[in-house]
Amino acid sequence: MPRPAPTSGPRQPGRAARLQLAIARDGAVCVWCGRALTGLVEATREHLVPRARGGPSWLENEVPACRRCNRERGHRPVVEWLEECERRGWSPDTGTVERSLSALAAAIGRRGGQRRAAAYVVAQQRRLARRAA
Repeated sequence: MPRPAPTSGPRQPGRAARLQLAIARDGAVCVWCGRALTGLVEATREHLVPRARGGPSWLENEVPACRRCNRERGHRPVVEWLEECERRGWSPDTGTVERSLSALAAAIGRRGGQRRAAAYVVAQQRRLARRAA
């Protein structure tokens, strides 16, 4: 008799639903450049911990971003991209990023696993704290 596949916590909503939930939670603006996510500026789900660095596709790891910022950031670390946004004269929403990293750390603590993502989150939180000091 086959065993059921292990799960990594509660089932997450689909991609489109997670984007709408992230917009409802964080507002319809890009967290990196501050542009309004209207019909002219397409909204995307931005993974704070990139999938390539072990980030899960959980709502806690996703924030709304415009397609341009999402593409240009690529796999750069959060703090490095925040600094680049500031150099470009944009107004990134650092508060939303910090809150989302904290929510992700809490979700990883509850659900377990995600060793790579957990280490990434801790490192980025430490770098954010040093910037604020």
